[in-house]
Amino acid sequence: MRFGSDEEAMRHALALARRGFGRVEPNPQVGAVLTTADGRLIADGYHQECGGPHAEVHALRAAAEQACGATLYVTLEPCCHHGRTPPCSDAVLAAGVRRVVVGCVDPAPHVAGRGLQQLRDAGLQVDVGVCRGEAEALIAPFVRLQLRQRPWVHAKWAMTLDGRIAARTGHSQWISGTESRAYVHQLRSCMEAIVTGAGTVRTDNPRLTVRMPTTDGSAFCSGGRTPLRVVLDARGTAVQRGSALITTLPEAPVLVCVGSACAQSECDRLAELGVEVFRAGEGLNGVDLQSVLAELGRRGMTHVLLESGPRLLGSFFDAGLLDELHVFVAPKLVGGAAALSPVGGRGLDEIPGAAVLDRLTWRQLGDDLLLEGPVRR
Repeated sequence: MRFGSDEEAMRHALALARRGFGRVEPNPQVGAVLTTADGRLIADGYHQECGGPHAEVHALRAAAEQACGATLYVTLEPCCHHGRTPPCSDAVLAAGVRRVVVGCVDPAPHVAGRGLQQLRDAGLQVDVGVCRGEAEALIAPFVRLQLRQRPWVHAKWAMTLDGRIAARTGHSQWISGTESRAYVHQLRSCMEAIVTGAGTVRTDNPRLTVRMPTTDGSAFCSGGRTPLRVVLDARGTAVQRGSALITTLPEAPVLVCVGSACAQSECDRLAELGVEVFRAGEGLNGVDLQSVLAELGRRGMTHVLLESGPRLLGSFFDAGLLDELHVFVAPKLVGGAAALSPVGGRGLDEIPGAAVLDRLTWRQLGDDLLLEGPVRR
């Protein structure tokens, strides 16, 4: 393989980096490519798991002595500090790389250009900003956690062509097809937490676990991460003994975030059931959303998935706390003025002048259309 430009090599590195989603957090997703001076691929690699070798190290090890005099493309500035692994900048220098091309600077306070300066001081040619927009978008969740100490909030819902998530009776199973529902479990397996509200717990009695189909489709098995299940419940009364969240506690833990109005007796009851309780303080719907996200950030969580009804989704939207959407559109019509739409709350006063989703992607899953993209601020 030969790359015709810096941009082409960097896009290959970006594609590799995305393979780490759901496995490297709270570290960022990073990809690396080593080429000869004329663009021939020598080796590549990506950060595969938290605590494991970084992307640059994977690529350098694969290249061995061929790394000497090569060009290194890396989506994020090489680290220059000792953490779970030694500094990547030291490994780059030791390998004899001649030129380093970087997608974007690492904004973390303990890096922030120091790795690049170390390489330049050693005499390497360092070029920064190739595919900068794509590289910065890739690490946006990492940046959110590093600089604002809260996770990146994904939200997902399935709706009909006429924008309904349930019929006027409340019936909602199933709007999306089997392929879409399988994708949801893949998405869950990349998250550190799944967030829902008390109304969803009472109405749907959800498990919110990761259930990946086996190869023969006869049963389900766990796959990827085991996300924490988080319930926002102002009074702490929604989760009861015998509910699906309790019967599946051996599979995944549960955290109930309550408001200041929650009686201590309810907190004690939940604790006896094996549920962790966090007092988040009072908010618009009885629980302060910022406090909840700050607590999840304190626990080092990078990605959380919001699976809830219109009221809680609307509260997150109104508060500007939705970061990325995953929307499944089924080729079905429900109709009815009383049928539910996905996002409640106050909403915007005017139709946005620009698209709400940035870098929108879409693909077909069975008969459904999946729309995905980060929310533009």
